[in-house]
Amino acid sequence: MHIDLDPDDQIAEVERIIALGARPADVGQGTDKSWIVLADPEGNEFCALRPHRSLVD
Repeated sequence: MHIDLDPDDQIAEVERIIALGARPADVGQGTDKSWIVLADPEGNEFCALRPHRSLVD
């Protein structure tokens, strides 16, 4: 299973998760992607997505 987080503020959420023990993970995603790959302390990878904005106000 792979988890994707969809936070309102990607950078703040990544900082929070790293403070809780996660670490950045390099899976060959490149710097042009809109998601950030992290790994929990056990090595399980997951992504923090850039926020999606509604097209309808």
